[in-house]
Amino acid sequence: MKVTIDQDRCIGSGQCVLLAPEVFDQRDEDGIVVLLQEDPPAELDADVAEAAHVCPGLAISVEG
Repeated sequence: MKVTIDQDRCIGSGQCVLLAPEVFDQRDEDGIVVLLQEDPPAELDADVAEAAHVCPGLAISVEG
């Protein structure tokens, strides 16, 4: 699974960090998403897919 983010679309809700903290973080200054792992291990697929699904800014894309 390949994960990409669009920081311009991120509204800083933090749902992705709550669901997959191994893959996503937030910048301290404004809460915008930071991608920690572009190609996370398979055991995180469900969490990453859920994070992409619930993202209110549609800032997370998942391929594979």
